Amino acid sequence: MVNYTLEKGWQEGYIQSNGIELHYVTKGQGKLMLMLHGFPEFWYSWRYQIAEFSQNYNVVALDLRGYNKSDKPQALKAYHISELVKDIEGVIKGLGYDNCILVAHDWGGAIAWYFVNSYPEMVEKLIVMNLPHPAKFKQSLKTLQQLSKSWYIFAFQLPKLPEWLLQRNNYQLIASIFKKTVVDQSAFSQEDLDCYREAAAKPGALTAMLNYYRNIFQGVFKTSEQPWKKLSISVLMIWGENDTALGKELTYGTEDYVENLTLKYIPNCSHWVQQEKPQLVNEYMREFLQ
Repeated sequence: MVNYTLEKGWQEGYIQSNGIELHYVTKGQGKLMLMLHGFPEFWYSWRYQIAEFSQNYNVVALDLRGYNKSDKPQALKAYHISELVKDIEGVIKGLGYDNCILVAHDWGGAIAWYFVNSYPEMVEKLIVMNLPHPAKFKQSLKTLQQLSKSWYIFAFQLPKLPEWLLQRNNYQLIASIFKKTVVDQSAFSQEDLDCYREAAAKPGALTAMLNYYRNIFQGVFKTSEQPWKKLSISVLMIWGENDTALGKELTYGTEDYVENLTLKYIPNCSHWVQQEKPQLVNEYMREFLQ
């Protein structure tokens, strides 16, 4: 396996938040732009956005708890959505900011929706990619169409077997999660895939990553604990239309939860939108931020 090398001017850092240590990569100065990745990724999924936005912002791409070089608490409950939200609060304050522009994809998007609902004053603008509002996602699981796409959520509830499958043949399944679902096969080099496999191979990482899913019914989908407020901040949703796990229809009705919503669909593009179509994603982000 290969180790990623940081681009010139990029720096690694560690920060204490919510009782654990989180790793991040950063470049730039000014207003904080905090980036939250999804499964089975790490900060590296934002490599094209770090390069682009560090000219104008202090870009910080976090390794979420359990991922790559961040701490990996063993307890299942350590990956409840409430803990993940507290991590983000601690990171923003620990970096010396009162608020940020929050950019998120997949699981990072779920955390971002919850975070902005709990701490709206700490997010100036929100950009979410290929992750619906949790209330919309919960509703969708009542349909056969989305249930069939979300089969893996239920499979990940099993003990030990998912870990065994994901680590077989030198973590080949981690690589194929990207390769088998991406539209443009050139979007991920062998080196990119090796980086993801290496991050997943770190001791304790696989179970930690799966524990996000093992908390999903007690956390993300348990909306009785979460009265959703209609957000007054501006929100940009970017959606790769060829997402095999999350249908485009999950975006319909998001305006019920967001007063000022901008929605950008990207055709011929998979779930891995910011890596498959980075130039277009960056263009939509820049337009929205201006």
